[in-house]
Amino acid sequence: MTDVVEAGIASGTEGKLVRALDWKGAFWVAAGVPPLVLFSIGGIAGTTGKLAFVVWIISMVMGFLQSFTYAEIAGMFGNKSGGASVYGATAWLRYSKFIAPLSVWCNWFAWSPVLSLGCAIAAGYILNAFYPIPAADSQMVLDWIAAHAASITADSPRVAEYIAAHAGTTPDDAVKALLSTDGVAALTPAIRNWSLVTFNIPFLATANINATFFIGGILMLIIFAIQHRGISETASVQKWLAIIVLVPLLIIGLYPIVSGQILATNVTGLVPPTAAYAAADGTWSNGGWTLFLGGLYIAAWSTYGFETAVCYTRELKNPKTDTFKAIFYSGLACCLFFFLVPFAFQGVLGHAGMLAPGIVDGTGVAEALGGLIGAGRVVTQLLVVLMIMALFLAIMTAMAGSSRTLYQGSKDGWLPKYLDHVNENGAPTRAMWTDFAFNLFLLAIASDVGGYFFVLAVSNVGYIIFNFLNLNSGWIHRVDSGHIERPWKAPTWLIGLNTVLAFVNALFLGAGAKVWGYSNALWVGFIFAALILPVFAYRHYVRDGGKFPAGAMEDLGLVGQDLGVKKAGILPYLALAGGLAIVLIANVIFQLPA
Repeated sequence: MTDVVEAGIASGTEGKLVRALDWKGAFWVAAGVPPLVLFSIGGIAGTTGKLAFVVWIISMVMGFLQSFTYAEIAGMFGNKSGGASVYGATAWLRYSKFIAPLSVWCNWFAWSPVLSLGCAIAAGYILNAFYPIPAADSQMVLDWIAAHAASITADSPRVAEYIAAHAGTTPDDAVKALLSTDGVAALTPAIRNWSLVTFNIPFLATANINATFFIGGILMLIIFAIQHRGISETASVQKWLAIIVLVPLLIIGLYPIVSGQILATNVTGLVPPTAAYAAADGTWSNGGWTLFLGGLYIAAWSTYGFETAVCYTRELKNPKTDTFKAIFYSGLACCLFFFLVPFAFQGVLGHAGMLAPGIVDGTGVAEALGGLIGAGRVVTQLLVVLMIMALFLAIMTAMAGSSRTLYQGSKDGWLPKYLDHVNENGAPTRAMWTDFAFNLFLLAIASDVGGYFFVLAVSNVGYIIFNFLNLNSGWIHRVDSGHIERPWKAPTWLIGLNTVLAFVNALFLGAGAKVWGYSNALWVGFIFAALILPVFAYRHYVRDGGKFPAGAMEDLGLVGQDLGVKKAGILPYLALAGGLAIVLIANVIFQLPA
């Protein structure tokens, strides 16, 4: 044990990542993935209706199968961190220098937004706790209505406008509705509507520097401070957070099932809704299939995420055995939660209940969890605290993984040189600061109600691109680097199946990116993905003179600038062309319901 500690200190002194984890530590760091189900559980229910729990199950099964390809290629790179995108990117280097950094970049800008999205939801919980918006039927609102009943009359222009917008409404009902709205607005704490500045970002979204932005920024700084102390400290904090969060979440997911609260009507008659966020059942039309594929598209952002368990290969004490264990057991844990929680939610609440604003935007999930177990006010407030801790768990996982992707990308000569730095504790602090700065920008967008799903939809374009490239890297590594030792080797049929799933993911991307309220999400995602190309060109051809750093390819047995023989021939190029064709064709064929 003393030798390990001394080696870790020496490594930290030399500015390297520290081998301080076993597979259990990597498992705990990745334990922030199961709470990701709470990020989009309402959104997926809104777009897919009664199919929501099926979407989660299908997506999780796909993620689990795909992880075996990642487990194999991760074992080939005991000296690299950064995760599957880094390990898979090396397979593409022989065929195009620009594909490798694209894979790493797309993985990073898919994972990194967990920070901003999670902090936006956590800030919403904190604001709800200290500055709640009163309910329309609360006593304080009813008292306000009684005191201001004469402020609106049946012949008021506002009443006429309301009736015009709500056909069939009587003047008396319109007056009551307007008074209720005015009462809630009058009694809403000023901080809930306060904004320092709001501005439009052309072709993107609306940014809002408000209370959510500032609270979220403080939360990110707290998480940064924890991770500044290195991966072993991060794993220790994650372990206790995970136990505190996941055990109650598991109990809450099981309770409705064992207590008989699941209503059969809520989980049968599986058809898509008539339109996104519509409570009525639709049909398996082109629009219905589009909504279903859109659900599978966004679910992948959560269910595939446990691949982050292999981000820490360079920090594992025994990467040959621990890499597979870390991703395998992380996958099993995710299967449990992604199967159980959506089924319990939908089985109790039903489609209409899942469309509640607080579930769709994530800030009312704690109350919904309390409802699943019939909790009182005190327990529900404890669940609010639990939700904030769950968000911290997910955010810490994202920062740990995404910062190491940046770090290794820099070490291998794909990303800017300044990211190649760790502090005395072995933490990649410059990459962490980059994550922080990028997510402050995203937090400004996510702080606006409409911006949350825009960030999610665009970032997931990158995630699907990464998955497509990486699943294909499995067979490319088999062809080009079959002689390299693999501590764990996936069955050949499974590598083949996962290659097929790469093209299924391309279908999800083409059909599903448009489902989330932004018809241009796919194209914005493509543009953002392409930003890495000039960045890499500068780093490689200007900064490094067209050469990769020494040792970048040593895990593949390659020395110097020798990238090896292209044994796969034209096949990788055909795979790229086929994937792009599926995306573009699916984008044209699948259209949202009229």
